[in-house]
Amino acid sequence: MATNWSPNRLGNLSGKRIVVTGATNGVGLATARTLSRAGAHVILAVRNLDLGAQRAAEMGGDTSVVKLDLADLSSVRAFPDLLEGDVDILINNAGLVAQNRRETVDGFEITLGTNFLGPFALTNLLFERVRSKIINVGSDAHRSATIDFDDPHLRSKKWKAFPAYGRSKLAVMLWGLELDRRLRAAGSPITSFLTHPGWVASNLSNVSDKPVMAAFHSVVRAAAGVLANDLDAGAAPTLYCITEPIPPGSYVGIDSRYRLKGAPTLSGRAGAACDYVDARMLWEFAEKETGTRLPV
Repeated sequence: MATNWSPNRLGNLSGKRIVVTGATNGVGLATARTLSRAGAHVILAVRNLDLGAQRAAEMGGDTSVVKLDLADLSSVRAFPDLLEGDVDILINNAGLVAQNRRETVDGFEITLGTNFLGPFALTNLLFERVRSKIINVGSDAHRSATIDFDDPHLRSKKWKAFPAYGRSKLAVMLWGLELDRRLRAAGSPITSFLTHPGWVASNLSNVSDKPVMAAFHSVVRAAAGVLANDLDAGAAPTLYCITEPIPPGSYVGIDSRYRLKGAPTLSGRAGAACDYVDARMLWEFAEKETGTRLPV
């Protein structure tokens, strides 16, 4: 099933309304573009409205652009009022790797705030208008991560870019675990999924313009040409969740030995991402931080 998958599996999505966060670049752009080609009405939820309008014009089809800054809870809270009608699918795709430690306007560590707490709040606030699926883009970066519940924003411990990213994606994985549990316990018709796009050479990994880091990224980009998925292949695991009859709560990753480059397939996750106790603790932490709750 994995190796034979293609975007043709989407069929005709006319009449479907799909929100894609972070849709101006990288995997989010590729996801939005493919869904638009399949006939869906794609809502590009983006920070930069001008760039969003440019991307929408380039991809054509049935699109709209709505302001959303996941690093600002006031923007997240405003989003549902800016959005007309219900949506069939919410795709929480947006993410970043920060180049230095800073905080969001709400005082969250920027990576955790943007990659987890913002999408958590958005999902809770939009949930009653979602008809079918919630797809959260995680990452195999979660496999080497841990979460210290005594210092979730890394205020006292040493901060490093990629470990912070891994922690944020472990948070997304645990959120997805608990989200699936709660939806099933409530008998909700909404299903949720987690995905890993593989290693994608996009703007996400370009975290610094310092000379040493710039040289490093030139090497990364060269290697990516051989080892990494292109943007369309990076979007495939997300799209796979829309087309395939997979169990709710599934984690869809990459069908290759090191899960870097390949076709989408059901994947395993690290033990730390399967801990229901930690998932509940994280959920309660996120509710407190964002002041939002899932209405089920």
